Amino acid sequence: MKLKLARTTLKAKPKTIELKKIEEELANKSIFYFDKENSHKELKELIEYFEEKGFSVYMREVKYGLGENEYIYEVHIIA
Repeated sequence: MKLKLARTTLKAKPKTIELKKIEEELANKSIFYFDKENSHKELKELIEYFEEKGFSVYMREVKYGLGENEYIYEVHIIA
């Protein structure tokens, strides 16, 4: 499954990342930021994937502006 990482600027296109790549990066970091273009279903699958592997996962929306559509997802994956 591919997910879109949060944009670094407002006009940039989001980069994609595979679940396996996220799993490899867990050795270095535990917080990931995902773009609003990801569906809620995709993020739920991400959470279930890591919970089945024994990780604790916490997700929340982070607002970066006043508009209703100005948010990203913050996901903490903890061993």
